[in-house]
Amino acid sequence: MEIQILVNIVNYIWFTIPAYVANPGAVLFKGKFPMDFNKNFYDGRRLFGKGKTWKGFFGGAFTGIFIGFVQIVISYIIPNEYLIKFSQSFLDSVLIVILLSFGAMIGDCCGSFIKRRLNMESGSNAFLLDQYPFILFSIFLLYLAFPDEFFKYIWNVYSILTLIIYTPLIHRIVNIIGYKIGRKEVPW
Repeated sequence: MEIQILVNIVNYIWFTIPAYVANPGAVLFKGKFPMDFNKNFYDGRRLFGKGKTWKGFFGGAFTGIFIGFVQIVISYIIPNEYLIKFSQSFLDSVLIVILLSFGAMIGDCCGSFIKRRLNMESGSNAFLLDQYPFILFSIFLLYLAFPDEFFKYIWNVYSILTLIIYTPLIHRIVNIIGYKIGRKEVPW
């Protein structure tokens, strides 16, 4: 029983790595062109804020996709009963990686959109809105397109607990590293 719990946790982490890499990957690609084109929403506040650029959006997504491709290759080269494949179909595996990566970036933008509506500045600390939208949107897209994989790797009590605990922990560690190397203005 304990081995199966550990396998579920490791499978969740392995399966969602493209999303967890895409989100902080965007910081590596600071751009000049804001995604909201410096436009305001009807409430007079920016749509996303200065921190969301097209270069960061696509750079983050492609970082997640690249890492996901590496995972796909590893999972096909190294047969292992514990190292999962995204899907038995190579094409489906590629689509899952793309959904997870772009889902992370879209979810991050949704979090920023909500923060602006709450009159929070770009870079301000918002506990739930900084940590969870990117992964929740990724797995929501996965559920819509690949419900079998969703229920196999995401929808169990151990994966959900891992998501709840692991996400803010890894988010904090990555942001501290980004701050220390000068890629982020704040460590959260």
